[in-house]
Amino acid sequence: MKRIALLGECMIELNGAPFGAMTQAYGGDSLNTAVYLARCAGEKISVEYVSALGCDAISDGMIERWQAEGVSTDLVLRDHSRQPGLYLIQLDEQGERTFLYWRNQSAARYMLQHQEFAQVEAALANVDMVYLSGISLAILPQQDRLRLIELLSQLSEQGVEIAFDSNYRPALWRDADEARECYRQLLEITDLALVTNDDEQALWGDGDEEETLSRLQAAGVKKAVVKMGAKGNHYQDFVAGSRQTIATTPVEHVVDTTSAGDSFNAGFLAGYLQDKDAEQCSRQGHQLAGIVIQHKGAIIPKHATDAISFA
Repeated sequence: MKRIALLGECMIELNGAPFGAMTQAYGGDSLNTAVYLARCAGEKISVEYVSALGCDAISDGMIERWQAEGVSTDLVLRDHSRQPGLYLIQLDEQGERTFLYWRNQSAARYMLQHQEFAQVEAALANVDMVYLSGISLAILPQQDRLRLIELLSQLSEQGVEIAFDSNYRPALWRDADEARECYRQLLEITDLALVTNDDEQALWGDGDEEETLSRLQAAGVKKAVVKMGAKGNHYQDFVAGSRQTIATTPVEHVVDTTSAGDSFNAGFLAGYLQDKDAEQCSRQGHQLAGIVIQHKGAIIPKHATDAISFA
């Protein structure tokens, strides 16, 4: 059984109209991917989440729900002085979303400074892959980002694969130069890059997916997926010299695109970690994302994905 550790932050989610009806849940890009991966891979892949939460009732509830989803929480640290972050999603009529965040003092932001993080470091040496995103990096203080990249570099040298979703959020960085420099360092050790064309254009000014793929190859990435939304995705193995474009079936009724990329990553990784070919991995990603965007919220009800199994 392959083991993957997904590192990042999960927050309390409020979904609805300000001063109107709202639903409370939880979400965060890496956690969303972890949950959907655990759902669709079953017992074929060990899914472990790396983060920090508080010791409050909401943190306890998150832990219980992640465990019920099949996500291991052995590497989730508990912080007695901090709580989870919070975000509000507002949707327009087309299902596109805008966010408001309260996360500057969240437990996850300071996970690398936790007195027990050394135990997490030791555990990561025994997984097959570590997955993180640009948000996982952006929430950390600068020195902790550097420490994390150094840790991932050491793990890479030991044979652990590094998977990175660039997931660029400008508001989380001091400026674009800071984000680009941090990404450059991580891309040098990235085995599998999972990027979105919109994010790459926003951060790097790429004119099209060809420019994105060329830049990722020059940066040192071994394999890359460029997600193109309703147009499907491109996949390129720079080591083997192979290239594919995989189409997706358009979804007529889009309700909420919040976890489109996160769920695609889950479907793709469910295949990748079982050594399936790139086309099958991509189709799994499109199938899962196509279901998720027809529901509200970052993590949709489990029954909505019960019919999917990529094991």
